[in-house]
Amino acid sequence: MKSIPVREQTKLWRLPKLGNLELMHATYLTQTFARHTHEGFAVGVIESGALGFDYRGESLIASPGTINLANPDEAHTGHAAAESGWTYRMFYLDAALLQQAAAEIAGRSKSLPFFQSGVVHDDRLARMIHGLHAAMEQNEASLLELESRFLNMLTALILRHADAPPVLQSAGREHTAVKRAKEFIEAYYNENVSLAQLANAACLSPFHFIRVFRKETGLTPHAYLNQARVRRARSLIAAGWAIAPAAYETGFADQSHLTRQFKCILGITPGQYSNFIQDR
Repeated sequence: MKSIPVREQTKLWRLPKLGNLELMHATYLTQTFARHTHEGFAVGVIESGALGFDYRGESLIASPGTINLANPDEAHTGHAAAESGWTYRMFYLDAALLQQAAAEIAGRSKSLPFFQSGVVHDDRLARMIHGLHAAMEQNEASLLELESRFLNMLTALILRHADAPPVLQSAGREHTAVKRAKEFIEAYYNENVSLAQLANAACLSPFHFIRVFRKETGLTPHAYLNQARVRRARSLIAAGWAIAPAAYETGFADQSHLTRQFKCILGITPGQYSNFIQDR
């Protein structure tokens, strides 16, 4: 079978619903980046090939599955370190965003995080970065899921790899705050609920809210939202609704989105459930 030749390609885009977060997915073969800096943090993961770069007095190579990282205003280069070039997924993060994240993790003001190494070996975090970036490119996940996963990624990055990481603010069992957030979800499950809305309802910072909510319920906020939507869709289908209208009525993007979540939570598809109801 004739192989398809690899060629250089670059996709750069922003997500307005996440504060114009900038992302890139690129494959380079012969690209050589001149020594340059970024205004914010550059954080990514190598999908294939290898990226070589000079950074903070070292010549580094980022291989598949490793995280490549640059602090704001730290000069670095970039070139292929393998004949096949390299493919990577990159987040370009405002410095103020990570400083705010560090402060909210600690529950008090913090200075800008600093990362010593330009190449980080952390399989779990690399999978988080890669999976979230791919989900943002596909643009199928809910706003709440993307926001929650994004903050979880920032938390893991700062706590595990920043110099002098902040001490994580303890997550108490704040029943009343979580109850308010759950009530908000139950009332607005069919809307594009944001993390900020839930955190405001709970009167907590977004970073603290995610941890408190999971400790109290055993679920992430977006998992709870999906569950609320599936339960409502099940009720509608039981009442005789067709699957596609039930999907749109309960906040899912389309019927296939409902089907995936329905099967994941209940173990059967909406179609199977509908047949079961009709046969009773």
